[in-house]
Amino acid sequence: MPLGWYAAYTRHQHEKSAAQILREKGIDTLLPLYQVAHRWKDRTQLVHLPVFPCYVFVRASLQTRLNILQTPGICQLVGFAGQPVVIPEHEIDSLRTLVESSARYEPHPYLHSGDLVHIKLGPLAGIEGILTRFKNQYRVVLSVQLLQQSVAVEVDLAGIERSPVPQIPANPARSPSGCIA
Repeated sequence: MPLGWYAAYTRHQHEKSAAQILREKGIDTLLPLYQVAHRWKDRTQLVHLPVFPCYVFVRASLQTRLNILQTPGICQLVGFAGQPVVIPEHEIDSLRTLVESSARYEPHPYLHSGDLVHIKLGPLAGIEGILTRFKNQYRVVLSVQLLQQSVAVEVDLAGIERSPVPQIPANPARSPSGCIA
């Protein structure tokens, strides 16, 4: 397993604790969170939820694979034919830029095709994603193809341009197995 970014599949609602333990072990992690208001009978509270439920991104190599898999809450590294698959660096860079920006973002259904756009202005300059429209608001959808999950961020049409690549390439389906509790 070469050094790179991988998606670690976690038990349900164990993303934050697994990411914290991995950081304590000295493993570089990325866990994008978004803020949402949850209502209960007696109160409303702002909570931070993972953009990609049941996944934590880890920067790892073959030597740290066992250490990652022994972390409580981690089930497996996402891959094909039993081998973990590296997530392209530009996808992780786009997610990091988004997380570090002040832009509002939220999970978005994965899109299989669409216009690929490039953000040319503002704090998200350089990011590429798929342009969508929702309730008269334009958004750019950033996708992690390996997970077949996406996150959407609102954008101003004046700050984007069409990318030279007309469509996102197809990606093999994922099928993470469950893990033993």
